[in-house]
Amino acid sequence: MSGAAMYAEAQAFDQNINDEIAQHTPLVKRIAYHLMSRLPPSVQQDDLIQAGMIGLLESLRNYDASQGASFQTYARIRIRGAMLDEIRKNDWAPRSVHRKARRVAEVVKDIENRTGRDARDQEIAEGLGVSLPEYHRLLQDASGHRVFSYDELNVESHGAPEGLTQRMQGPLEGLQSADFKRGLADAIAGLPERERLVMTLYYDEELNLREIGSILGVSESRICQIHSQAVIRLQSRMNHWTQNDD
Repeated sequence: MSGAAMYAEAQAFDQNINDEIAQHTPLVKRIAYHLMSRLPPSVQQDDLIQAGMIGLLESLRNYDASQGASFQTYARIRIRGAMLDEIRKNDWAPRSVHRKARRVAEVVKDIENRTGRDARDQEIAEGLGVSLPEYHRLLQDASGHRVFSYDELNVESHGAPEGLTQRMQGPLEGLQSADFKRGLADAIAGLPERERLVMTLYYDEELNLREIGSILGVSESRICQIHSQAVIRLQSRMNHWTQNDD
């Protein structure tokens, strides 16, 4: 191939990449806005979008259609993963938030093991030795941290569809992943109805907290609390998988 032909091919490739970037930039922004709705003001939206654009570029370079997944599915996972990496790198949550979230999960697990049913807000507050409004404020504070942990666990560790990871899983890893996904699905199905609905609207329908609040007729802050409690409840029920998490 002549030098001119090689240059023309490179130019065409670069133009194709630029067209793909322009086409999928709205996807990057949508994922960033979705995450931002649960994160504190200290997390900059532009930083998430920039990280997401890097994830998009990696998707364009590495996508293999023979793996069976659509580019949209593959790119969504890589973009979200890049944003979660950015959040993890600049972890905003003070240690006290991590400790309190773990303590809530412990209380929830104790109540549910003892009673054989879902732990109620008032019971959890009493188990923590705080008032109900204080417990709800704790959920609000823990929301971003716990949502991030759920996203990371669901998308990066075990939730990526088969064929989308950079490295093929061995038999043992594949079995563990399948077991985890079954356990997580069962845990989500066992959530109280309202918590399960919030999780479905948020993760499956990709509605933001304000939109979910409008559907359920409650405030955005209340949806934030319900979501946080659902994630903490899942953590308590999946602690044999997550006990090594932060």
